[in-house]
Amino acid sequence: MKPNINKHARTRAQESSNAIERLYITMRHLFNRGFYKPMGVSGESLREALLVLRPEIYGFIAQDKTELTGLHYVIDRLPIGIEECRFINLTSDEGYQNSHFTAIIPAKRRRNCYRIDNEQMNIEITRGRSEIYDILTHLTFLFIESQKISKHVLIDECGTTNRDWQKLEAAVLSKNKLSQKEREIAITHTANILNHTFKDVLNIYQNFATVKKPERFLEIIYWLGQLSINEELKNEKRIVTFSKVLRERLGHHIHGEIWANNIKEVLAKNNYLERPIHIISANLHSVMNTLYAPKALKDSKEKNPFELYENLSLAENSKLRYKVEKLAKKEGCIFIKDQSGTNIDVQIIDSSKIDIKDLDFNISINSTKEKNPIIFVMDYAFGEQAYETIDELLKPYNNRGEEICLNVESISIMGKAGILEGEKGDIMIPSAHIFEGTADNYPFKNELSISDFESSGISAFEGSMITVLGTSLQNKDILKFFFSSTWNVIGLEMEGAHYQKAIQSASKVRKSINPNIKVRYAYYASDNPLETGSTLASGGLGTSGVKPTYVITRKIIEQIFKQ
Repeated sequence: MKPNINKHARTRAQESSNAIERLYITMRHLFNRGFYKPMGVSGESLREALLVLRPEIYGFIAQDKTELTGLHYVIDRLPIGIEECRFINLTSDEGYQNSHFTAIIPAKRRRNCYRIDNEQMNIEITRGRSEIYDILTHLTFLFIESQKISKHVLIDECGTTNRDWQKLEAAVLSKNKLSQKEREIAITHTANILNHTFKDVLNIYQNFATVKKPERFLEIIYWLGQLSINEELKNEKRIVTFSKVLRERLGHHIHGEIWANNIKEVLAKNNYLERPIHIISANLHSVMNTLYAPKALKDSKEKNPFELYENLSLAENSKLRYKVEKLAKKEGCIFIKDQSGTNIDVQIIDSSKIDIKDLDFNISINSTKEKNPIIFVMDYAFGEQAYETIDELLKPYNNRGEEICLNVESISIMGKAGILEGEKGDIMIPSAHIFEGTADNYPFKNELSISDFESSGISAFEGSMITVLGTSLQNKDILKFFFSSTWNVIGLEMEGAHYQKAIQSASKVRKSINPNIKVRYAYYASDNPLETGSTLASGGLGTSGVKPTYVITRKIIEQIFKQ
């Protein structure tokens, strides 16, 4: 049942929408300018807009207490050590991989970062504007939280700090490993600084720890506070810069073009250009496991295929996954490791080489090899990068002066998204994508429907999806408005409109692919941002995401072979 939205709530939704618009206009301005000081006048509008918006994922951002769950979410998406750096430089791919610098890859984002010295962190941007927006939003959150910490510990303008800060500083700067007693004493003082209970901090403490940095939580809090204190007392301003090369390259599809050309060369080398090609944007395990695991692991004791898939998803079962990968390579699967900077790996599967007798669902292989589909699986794109990659992929291939159009018969997009009605693990079937902050909307004929999932035991919902500028910028008020409006919005994600824009350009405008190309979209719910405790910051799906992932995958594969 859709909630009633009163006049005040609608006004709050409008405020939120305006705040998102201000954020993006400001980010574009600062990017074109080339640098800004996050705690200066230039960064003030970003901080103010984020505090007006108060996204669900950032929890207590507008309150006096430090937001711990949001901090963990953000830290996982930024490079280790960034809290220690005054200078953060966003660059293009400028050759650091050939230097002595060691790439730092965040736990939950595939991007290369380089610690240049004690004060500077460089972050490579190869995935378009969405990546810049993502980073700047997370950095703005960090700067707001760091300011809270310094305000809590500074006693006067002379730089005197309170006892809690002095004890935290002693623990962090100590060269000795902390005992349990010393750690708990430090946590006690840190909890006072953060305006949280000892229990609150203790519960989240281990989420930040790494093998090399078991006390990483204390270090993050200390350095966030220390840089803010230095800025306040010593005028040591933190600065975010955008390299000139990045500003010149952004929007020119440099990485996407290299990525697409590398793939087309492999297709041409294997005589696949004229075969029926079916593109699937998904993870790089579900299609492969669906087609090859039943044979590779036919002696396994799982009662049904979903138990087998769940077993394969467990971290400790690398040997089982290796068996599947080995069979896949033997029976027509080519793996292309990305060398372009897009961070999108690819699998090309020749279905004529698959042994289907062990599969537990019905597909048929044509006796004529050339009629059997080539299944092209690409890893997830990020936001606007979806347009760049698909747009380049669907362009004709120049083979020694001859323009060859790919024989693309279908494009299927499977991903995870936030759901507005339902729970984690439910399935969403979009009928249109609406681009947040614009009048752009992309209705389409989806080959998938709710009826395809009626016997799966998983709840499915059908309607419009909002393609948002950033999932970390959504709050309940604006999402409730989307949900209750006549747009009939069922969920939110970041790539759908970008994919559809590229597909429509290729099929309707350039006419480089079949104008009647089949399109499939299906998402499984990774979170429900309208429910407290069910946002992305509350953690992943774990094994509960396995069944919807494979239910969607199997249905896509069935339809490809029927087609």
